[in-house]
Amino acid sequence: MRILKNLMNFFFFAVVVALVLFFLVPQVEKELPQGVFYKKDVPLPTNLHPTVEKRKEQLVEKVRGSGINIVITEGHRSVQRQDKLYEQGRSSEGQIVTYAKGGESYHNYGLAIDFALENEDGRIIWDTEYDGNGNGRSDWLEIAEAAKGLGFEWGGDWENFKDYPHLQMDFGLSIRELKRGKRPKVDEYADEE
Repeated sequence: MRILKNLMNFFFFAVVVALVLFFLVPQVEKELPQGVFYKKDVPLPTNLHPTVEKRKEQLVEKVRGSGINIVITEGHRSVQRQDKLYEQGRSSEGQIVTYAKGGESYHNYGLAIDFALENEDGRIIWDTEYDGNGNGRSDWLEIAEAAKGLGFEWGGDWENFKDYPHLQMDFGLSIRELKRGKRPKVDEYADEE
């Protein structure tokens, strides 16, 4: 009977520890100063990943061929720029445009781009209903569809925070893995054309 009681106590303790690690560690990771969970010997990229760059160019060419004037507004983003965007709508003026602090965005790892449209007057717009090529479909949704066909994930499909200008390729890596130094290898994801 005593062995059974000890086993039950151990099992209860193990479950509690597992739950704490599962729920608490990611939250603590967000609250700690930047760099605490980074692997020191793996620098952050300074450009778009070559595959993302190539697919970005293919996307621009494809949608422009359909009469859509796409503008890539951001690609790789520094941690400092990400922090500045995060402050927008919080400690600085403007609307909230991101929920990711520096180091928590795929932009910081060269794996994401943002886009907008250019209207007939040459103005940059973020109108998701705009039909500049006059085919009866939203240019924005046509871009998202084309991007997904090239392997991008579209922020407009996200459940919690719809990020309509955002396209990313995570290569199966989480932000946590990227923070710890994992990077997609160029050769692993090269096209097989």
